[in-house]
Parts: sequence; structure tokens; C-alpha cells
Amino acid sequence: MSLLSIRKAVISDSGQLLQFIKELACYENAEQEVIATVEDIKRSIFGPDSTVEALLCEQDGKAIGFAVYFFNYSTWLGKNGLYLEDLYISPEYRHLGAGKQLLKYLAKQAVAGGCERFEWSVLDWNEPAIRFYESIGAKAKEEWLGYRLSGQALLDFSHS
Repeated sequence: MSLLSIRKAVISDSGQLLQFIKELACYENAEQEVIATVEDIKRSIFGPDSTVEALLCEQDGKAIGFAVYFFNYSTWLGKNGLYLEDLYISPEYRHLGAGKQLLKYLAKQAVAGGCERFEWSVLDWNEPAIRFYESIGAKAKEEWLGYRLSGQALLDFSHS
């Protein structure tokens, strides 16, 4: 029986995190959109002004997946929430329960931190993930649509 463990990522894990980020982007048919470098990961996740946390999931000491998350805020509840930006487990390790273990770890972090919500997004075509999330009791936010300003549109709007 293999041992799964979760630990907070450290700056020396930046290359591994970027590798997982690229694998996730490839799975989501968006590999060309990853422009982050190891230096970007070091600065944005581990720098002094970072607002995010990263976790590594390991099997017998070998990194098999990761999660990146941050705390958000609900004005209506007057409480923080935990937002999971990315969760990824390498395909050959998905049968071990590593994704569920990462989600439980984060749920415990949210509860311990007084968070009222634990949220994330999933692509509408990712049926295996949707089935998995629904199996643990998560509900889709059907009444909300996500919007994004990025790239040139963000620059244009900020200067208008």
C-alpha cells in the first residue's frame, strides 16, 4: 500500500509546480496559454507579497499532483471563503484518491479558518471532474456566470 501525503509547497518546488501547471493546461486543451516561468512561480506564489498558497500531493515522497488556493471574501456572509484555483493529479495516479485527499485537506483548512465557503470552477466539458465533485456533495453555481478581463482587453479598459 502506497502512502499519500500532502504538504505545503516550498520555493524549491517551483519547477515541479510549473510542470503540473503545464500538464493541467494540456489536459484542458490550453497548453499554449501557459506563459508562466519558474521565476514567475517563485515570485507569485512564494514572494513576500503573495496571496496564494500551493500544496503538493506525494506518493511515497514522489510529487503526483498539486493544488493552488487563496482566500476570498463574501460581503453577504461577512466571512472569508477559500477559492481553489487549480487542482491536478497526474493521470496515472488518479485512482489512489489523491484528489479527494487534497479536497479534504482544503476543506479542513477552510473550516479551521472560519470560512463559510469552499469554491472552485470546472470546465463544462470535464464530466469526470463534475461527477467527482457532485459525489462529494458539491453543487454547481448555475445562477452565476464567470467573466474575465485579460490581456489587451484588460489593458484597454484600464486606460479608458
